[in-house]
Amino acid sequence: MRNFIVLCLLACLASCTDKKEFQTIRERIDLSGNWNSSLGNCTLPGTTDENKLGDGRHPTNVTSQLTRTYPYSGIVEYEKDVEIPVQMEGKRLILFMERTKPSTLWIDGDSVGTLGHIYAPHCYSLPALAPGSHHIKIRIDNSPSSVPAEIQSSHAWTDGTQTNWNGILGDFYIEATPHTYLEQVQVYPSVKEKKARIHVNIYSDSEQSGVVTLSAKTWNTQQEHQLPDMEKQVGLSKGENKIELTLDMGNRMQTWSEFHPTLYALNVTLATNEGKDNIITDFGMRDFATEGTQFTINGFKTFLRGKHDACVFPLTGYAPMDVKSWRKVFQTAKSYGINYYRCHSYTPPRAAFAAADIEGIYFQAELPLWGSISPDNHRLNDFLLNEAYMTLDYMGNHPSFTMLGLGNELGGDVDLMRNWLDGFRKHDNRHLYSFGSNNFLGWGGAIDGEDYLTTCRVGGGEGYTTHVRSSFAFVDAEKGGILNNTRPNTRADYTAAIAKSPRPVISHETGQFQIYPDYKELEKYTGVLHPYNLEIFRDRLNENGLQNQIDAFHQATGRFAVECYKADIEYGLRTAGLGGFQMLDLQDFPGQGSALVGILDAFMDSKGIVTPETFRGFCAPVVLLALMDTYCYSNKEELNIGLALTNYEEQPWSDALCWRLESLSDSVTFVREGKVPAHVEQGKVMQVGELKSTLTEIDKPAQLRLTLTTGNYHNYYNLWVYPDRTPESEADIFICQSLDDEARKILSQGGKILLIPDHKAIEEQSVGGLFTPDYWNYAMFKSISENAGREVSPGTLSLLMDEKHPLFRQFPTECHSNWQWWSIVRHARPFILNATRHEYKPLIQVVDNVERNHKLGLLFEFAVDNGKVLVCMSNLEAIRHTPEGGQLRNAILSYMKSAEFSPTETLTSQQLQHILTTEVRKQDIVGVKNQSDYDVQPE
Repeated sequence: MRNFIVLCLLACLASCTDKKEFQTIRERIDLSGNWNSSLGNCTLPGTTDENKLGDGRHPTNVTSQLTRTYPYSGIVEYEKDVEIPVQMEGKRLILFMERTKPSTLWIDGDSVGTLGHIYAPHCYSLPALAPGSHHIKIRIDNSPSSVPAEIQSSHAWTDGTQTNWNGILGDFYIEATPHTYLEQVQVYPSVKEKKARIHVNIYSDSEQSGVVTLSAKTWNTQQEHQLPDMEKQVGLSKGENKIELTLDMGNRMQTWSEFHPTLYALNVTLATNEGKDNIITDFGMRDFATEGTQFTINGFKTFLRGKHDACVFPLTGYAPMDVKSWRKVFQTAKSYGINYYRCHSYTPPRAAFAAADIEGIYFQAELPLWGSISPDNHRLNDFLLNEAYMTLDYMGNHPSFTMLGLGNELGGDVDLMRNWLDGFRKHDNRHLYSFGSNNFLGWGGAIDGEDYLTTCRVGGGEGYTTHVRSSFAFVDAEKGGILNNTRPNTRADYTAAIAKSPRPVISHETGQFQIYPDYKELEKYTGVLHPYNLEIFRDRLNENGLQNQIDAFHQATGRFAVECYKADIEYGLRTAGLGGFQMLDLQDFPGQGSALVGILDAFMDSKGIVTPETFRGFCAPVVLLALMDTYCYSNKEELNIGLALTNYEEQPWSDALCWRLESLSDSVTFVREGKVPAHVEQGKVMQVGELKSTLTEIDKPAQLRLTLTTGNYHNYYNLWVYPDRTPESEADIFICQSLDDEARKILSQGGKILLIPDHKAIEEQSVGGLFTPDYWNYAMFKSISENAGREVSPGTLSLLMDEKHPLFRQFPTECHSNWQWWSIVRHARPFILNATRHEYKPLIQVVDNVERNHKLGLLFEFAVDNGKVLVCMSNLEAIRHTPEGGQLRNAILSYMKSAEFSPTETLTSQQLQHILTTEVRKQDIVGVKNQSDYDVQPE
């Protein structure tokens, strides 16, 4: 039954791609329009949500995800009378629904059958129907019992992203063909041989002869390539017939890749005594393979610059069914340098693959599973295998369809996974296959049987030596991983980790850096999902009196997140032999606790924090890399920066690499520039030269910008240089750890105090020092860490300050965190200032996550009694040996000695003591379940 369904699907969908001269011969009755349903009148294609069916009752207090305003789970029956025309009499008829949930069909009250899959179209063979009116009833079931329980947490089903909709989507029609017809056409290209093998399946209702004709031509390029028509006489036996033909593509053959996604349209026509039938399908001449630990496209090594995709489409609650919408999505992604999409535990509709074909995107589909696989779970296994083989048959001709995985973060029986992949390869060798994405959370390492490994780590090992991404939840890696817990540099890479795998490694779900939301986005939610989560986060902010800082929070956290994504991506690019990465995410993820981690919002619109051009500077086929031991220097040091280049274009790179190093600080004039020859083989990352410079002429603190350019590619780096000078005198400033009697006396006499509280004493009134933005979302991993008995992330997102404040004349900064703040923040405990007036803002504020919305201060000042107090929550003594730590101490003391140290917020010493010792109200933060098992190990 499965084979029949898939075969007729391919035939029915053959003519769906636009901009071709070939036309389908098949007759159709369009079933779109008004339908009656058991919930009321509706329009199909569409969903119950879009048609506002049901009572509309829904919760308004959910913060874990967007909320369906018309949720429905269960059976809906759709009915309509349809007129069968005379010209269809006596022909084979099918009813086609491109995408739906488990369905049952009746015609004139008689049962036709039931189908239970959710990826491929539902295609029913109809009984003979006389011309005239016939009653159609279709039952669609999206209740939990309609699919295996393990499917329901996947992104193919969950309400967390695309929603568990009920309805019928995409193409919806009755189609007529002769009783001898084309079942399917599969194209197997070989770029090396310049040939395409065409597998044609024909069903014949009798023993007879026929003629198969092949016509093929390019259709999306200016340089047209039309092949000579090919004709073959075939003898057909009754039943299924399999025929193989070979197209010689010749020397004018055009290949498909991200650089030139040339598509051929193939028209296969069958002529018999019964009449004619045809199938039209696209294909591309591409070979996607592996070579050692790297991927290749048509023999050229490539690096996958990927985006995780979880089917986030807030207006409809499902993936678009049209090519135009998907092309817009992919064009946006490509403008940011993305060449690869990994679909998390779901496979999008055919329109996504067709659009990816046109735009040149490498696509990884996944089965709808986020859980565990066992030989004993027969219902689940049968369901998954059915989905897999139907997907391969239905989507297999698309050149963009390069990879298929079994699901996300799976556990269970590896032998069973291996057997499944062996079966997939035997059935269709055009794609690469994996056991899943980040199975066993990476602890299993490289396991034989899969073509590539998508993982966060390559097995267990000391420290971060097996990691292939720079950020983690605290529950999963000490202090959240490399980027937060090691001194920032641009030389480290993942070489040690990928040495543990003989096949390509893709870094799994990299980044996950939170960005504070821009609540102006709320007005965009005009569809089936309501953003109660964002409204609640906004209201919490208002309650703490921080509503006037929304834009500042958004910009500061967004710009810092971009710097972190840049660092994370470049870790991978520096690693010779790494297969690629899949960032989480280019786009916000409004489910699973509301993970606002995208540089674009949920609608794939810009947040205004980085331009595509800037992002492509570190996410492109060619990327220029500066190799630095640190971002912070003393002016007595000699600058020694390696200059490297990654080349994943289709030819060797040979051009000059130009560099320019200049001061961004108004008080310092410093310019150096030069160039080095850059000759880099295709598919390599190589150091091509060095930048050396003395820094002695920089006699004031300065931020420098290093710009690298070659051809049309460019990249940038910030670094900071501080004078190597005697520490600023503490004269006239009393430094203390608490507001004791001596401190009060000094204040009463008009003195100045630098208060650096003992961290243990104020632990309950402060949060930990986190440099990188909180990972994914605070609610989810707080509960997971607590349940596992492990450290909870401090949960903060970025610093926020007025870079023009007098203090920063001696410590150059932007309005947000950057690499010069690493040691300062890591040795800090930002103080909770909720007890201060709403209008009060610290000199250096720390932006909190949306769950807590604390007002946090790292550096803040008050006029107290007759004196002045500056409170520093960073342990300056612990970092004074670093260039940035020593300079911040000097900057603070210099500022406090100046007339510009003039706090406007006035307190008594008793009021300040109250602020410093007030018990902070505990917040009830609702945890979010994660489907992944943090104790899973390979069986």
